[in-house]
Amino acid sequence: MFSVLTCITERHNLALVGLAGLICFLASHCAMVLLDRATSSAAAARWVWLLTAGAAGGFGIWATHFVAMLAYDPGVVVGYHAGLTLVSLLVAIVAITGAVAAKLAYDRWMANILAGLLFGVGIASMHFTGMLAIKFPGEISWDRQFVTTSIVLGIAFSIAAFRFAGRGERPILRGLAPTLLLTSGVVALHFTAMAGVTVTPGVVALDPATLISPALMVVTIAAVTFSLLAAGFAAAIFAVRSEAKTAKAERNFKLLVQGVTDYAIYMLDPDGKVSNWNAGAERVKGYMADEVVGKDFSLFYSQEDRRKGLPQRALETARREGKFEAQGWRYRKDGSSFWAHVAIDAIHDEAGQLIGFAKITKDNSKQKADADRIEEVTRNLDIALENMGQGICMFDGDERLVLCNKRYLEIFRFPEGAVRPGMRYRQIVEIGYAANTEDAAEAAARAEAHYIRNMALIRGEAGSAVHKYPSGISIQQNVNILPNGGWVVTFEDISDRVKSEEQVAFLAKHDALTGLPNRLQFGERVAEEMMVADRLRGKVAVFGIDLDKFKEVNDQHGHGTGDLVLVELTRRLGEVLLEGEFIARFGGDEFAATKRFDDLSALHDFIARLESALVGLISVDGFEIKTGASLGVAIYPSDAESVDGLLANADLAMYRAKQSLLQKVCFYEAAMDETARRRRALANDLWACIDRNELHLHYQVQKSVRTGEITGYEVLLRWRHPERGNIPPMDFIGLAEECGAILPIGEWVLREACREAATWSNSHKIAVNLSPVQLGHADMAAVISGILSETGLDPRRLEIEITESSIIIDKDKALGTMREMKALGVSIAIDDFGTGYSSLETLRSFPFDKIKLDKSFMAEVESNAQSKAIVRAILALGRSLDVPVLAEGVETQAQLDTLLEEQCDEAQGYLLGKPQAMGETGVEKAA
Repeated sequence: MFSVLTCITERHNLALVGLAGLICFLASHCAMVLLDRATSSAAAARWVWLLTAGAAGGFGIWATHFVAMLAYDPGVVVGYHAGLTLVSLLVAIVAITGAVAAKLAYDRWMANILAGLLFGVGIASMHFTGMLAIKFPGEISWDRQFVTTSIVLGIAFSIAAFRFAGRGERPILRGLAPTLLLTSGVVALHFTAMAGVTVTPGVVALDPATLISPALMVVTIAAVTFSLLAAGFAAAIFAVRSEAKTAKAERNFKLLVQGVTDYAIYMLDPDGKVSNWNAGAERVKGYMADEVVGKDFSLFYSQEDRRKGLPQRALETARREGKFEAQGWRYRKDGSSFWAHVAIDAIHDEAGQLIGFAKITKDNSKQKADADRIEEVTRNLDIALENMGQGICMFDGDERLVLCNKRYLEIFRFPEGAVRPGMRYRQIVEIGYAANTEDAAEAAARAEAHYIRNMALIRGEAGSAVHKYPSGISIQQNVNILPNGGWVVTFEDISDRVKSEEQVAFLAKHDALTGLPNRLQFGERVAEEMMVADRLRGKVAVFGIDLDKFKEVNDQHGHGTGDLVLVELTRRLGEVLLEGEFIARFGGDEFAATKRFDDLSALHDFIARLESALVGLISVDGFEIKTGASLGVAIYPSDAESVDGLLANADLAMYRAKQSLLQKVCFYEAAMDETARRRRALANDLWACIDRNELHLHYQVQKSVRTGEITGYEVLLRWRHPERGNIPPMDFIGLAEECGAILPIGEWVLREACREAATWSNSHKIAVNLSPVQLGHADMAAVISGILSETGLDPRRLEIEITESSIIIDKDKALGTMREMKALGVSIAIDDFGTGYSSLETLRSFPFDKIKLDKSFMAEVESNAQSKAIVRAILALGRSLDVPVLAEGVETQAQLDTLLEEQCDEAQGYLLGKPQAMGETGVEKAA
C-alpha cells in the first residue's frame, strides 16, 4: 500500500492524476447511467443503449489509463506506439460492452459476477496492452505480486459495482455507489500495477517518427473523452426526460379516460367482448363495470340491428379499414334509447397483430334534436325561398354562386339547368344575356357592361338599384355585403309598380281624363316662361278658359257624354298648338293656356286658334252638341308679376267674358280686380249679417184670380248693409250660394218666416224659396221638421218653392229630399216654370202641389201671341195634372183679365201687392 502511494506521489504528475481520476469517475457514471437505460428498455432500444454504454464507458476508462500513464515519469524519454494504443482502446470497449451485456442477460448473482469478471479482466487487459505500447530506451520489468493484486482489486470492485448497478431510481448517495466502486476498481488496478513497474534504461535511441507525442495525447484524449461522455450523458438525460414525459402522459391519459363522463370509452377484445369500462360509459349506458365486462358489445344494439348483423359489420370494418365511425340509436340498461356517435379503432401491437378495439361512444341526442330542428328550419327556409315572390341569391368572396332560388331563375328567364352553384357571377350574367338576346355580339357587350356596372354598385355598397331592361321589365336589386367579401342580393320584378309610379307621377302633373298638364305643371311652365321673358324682354300671356253651358251638357246627356266632349276638345286644342304654346286642364270645364310672345299679332293669332278649336259642333251618340268658351287674358309683367297673380287676373277677365253677351275674350283690367275685391268683402259680410241683425223679410201677397181672396204670401229676403244700404237679392243670393253662406241664411229665413206666420190669426200659407245648395243638403228635411216643431207652425201652411234646375243637378237625391219634406205635410211648388228645362219628366216624377208660371211670360202676354199661347198651354197642363198654377209678375189689369179668362188659379205681382215688411200698409196681418 505504501509502495502504491509512493508511486503516485513521487513518480506521477498529480494534476494529470487528478484529471485521470475525474475522467474515470465520469466514464464510470456514464456507463452506469446507460446501463440503467438499457435495463429499462426493450428490443432494439436495449441494444442501442448497450453499445452506447460500451463505447462511452470503454473510451472513458481507456482515457483514464492513458492520462494516468502520461502523468507517470519513468525517468527516460517515453513515447507510445499508435497500433498498440488503438488495440488497448478496442479491448476496453469490448470488455465493458461484454460486462454490460452480461449484466442484462443473466440473473442477479450470475450477472454481477460475470459482469465484474469481464470488466476487471478487460480493464487489466487494456492496461497491460497499453503498457506494451510504451516505447523508451530501456526495459520494463513487473512485480508479479503487484500485478496479481491489481487484477484482483479490479475484479472485486467491479463485481461490487455491478451488484448495485441497474436498480433504477434510488437516493443520490446510493445511486453513486456503483460509480464510486467502479472508479475505485479502475484506479486501484492501474496504480497498483504501476507500483510494480521497474524501468531499466537502455542505450538504444528511439525513432521519434514511430512515437505519439505525450502532449498531443493529453489534449486529444481529454477532448474526445469529454465530448463522448457529454454525448452519452445527454442521450441518457434526454431518454430519462422522454420516459418521464411518456409516463406522465400515460398517467394523465389514464386519469382522463377514467375521469371522462361525457364519453363512454372502453376496450373490446378481438371478438368484441368488453374488456374495460370507464365512468363515462357507466353514465351514458347505465351499466356498472362488473355488469358488462366480458359481455359482447352487441347488447347495446336493438334486436333489429343485431338481427341485421350491424355489430359484426362494425367490427369487420374497423378490422379491415382500421376505423369504423357511424351514428345510430343505442340502448341503455333500462331500455331507453339515445342517439350515439360511435367510433371503433383497431389496436395492433408492435408486430402488427390485432389485440383489440378502442370504442368511444358519445350521447348526441341533444345534438340530433338540434340537428333535426335545424333540418326542419332549413327545409322550411328552402320552401320559403322557393315560394317567395323575390329572387334571391348568395355569392362568396370569389364571386361564386352559393345558392339561388327558383324565382331568381324565373325573373331573368335563365334556361333550365343553366345556373348552378359554384359558377362565377360574370358567367351567370353572360348566360342571362345570351339566352335573351338574339345577336351574340350584342349579348356579350351588354353582359360585360352590366357586369362592370353592377359590380361597381356592389363593391361600392350602393345597397339598392333598379335595372330597366329593353324587354320592358324593371328589376329592383337590394344588396347586403357579407363579412367574407361575398354578398346576398334580392331581385324583385317591380315592372307593374314602376308603371304605377310613373302613372302616379304623370297624374301628379296631368289630368287623368284628357292627359293635359294640370294646375301644378301649368304653374311651373308659366314660371319658366316668365324667367325666359325677363331674359329676352318679352311678355307672357296667361289664359283662363271656361266652357260655356257645359253643365247643361252633363245634365242633359250625362257625365259620360261630357267626358267625351272634353276629350274631343283636348284633341282639337292639341292640333292647333304651335311650339312654345301650352294648354292645361284645371278640372271640370276649366282650362288654361299660356304663350310667350313679343308682339300682339302672335298673341291674337293664338287666341284665334284657341277659339277655332273650342267653338263648334261635336257629334256624340247621334247628338250634335254645340261648344263654346269664354277666355280671359292676363299679361306678364303688366297685369301681374307672379304666377298666382296672373291666374287670378285671367280668371277675373274670363268671368267678365262669361257675363258678356257679345264679348267672349276679355283682357284683364284693373277695375276687375276692384270688383272682385268688393265681391270678396261682400261674401265676408254675408257670414256675419245674421249675427248683426242685418237681414229682414218682406212678404208679397198671393191671391185667387177668380175671387181676389188672399191665399198666401211669398217670403222675400232683404239685406240692409250698414255701409252699402239695401242690397238687392240678385246681388247677394248667388254670392251666398257660391261661398256657402246660403245654408245658415236659408235656415234663418225658414225659421223667421215660420215664427212670424205662426202668430197670424188666419191660416194663410207662406211660400219660401229653397236654394239648390239647400236642396242638396242631406239634412234639409230634418232642418224643416225641427223648425216646424220649434215654431209650432202647421206644416200645411208652409210651401217650399224649388226651381227645376235645382232638381236636375242630382235628380235622385233631390227627389228623395222632396219626398221626405212632403211626408212632413209641407206643400212643394215648382218655381219659374216655363224657363230653363220645363221638363214634363220632372212633373211626372214628383207630385208637385203648385206650378208657378215665370213672370217673363206675363210681361209679353198682352203683346205677344206666342207668349199668350205658352201661358195658355201651361195653364192647360196644370188643369190636366190637377195641379194649381200661380202666375208671377202680374202688373196690369189686362194681364189679370187674361189670367181670369184662361182660368188661372192664383197670381201675384205689383198689381196685387208689392213686397213689404209685415205690418206695413197693404200687408194684412193677423192680430
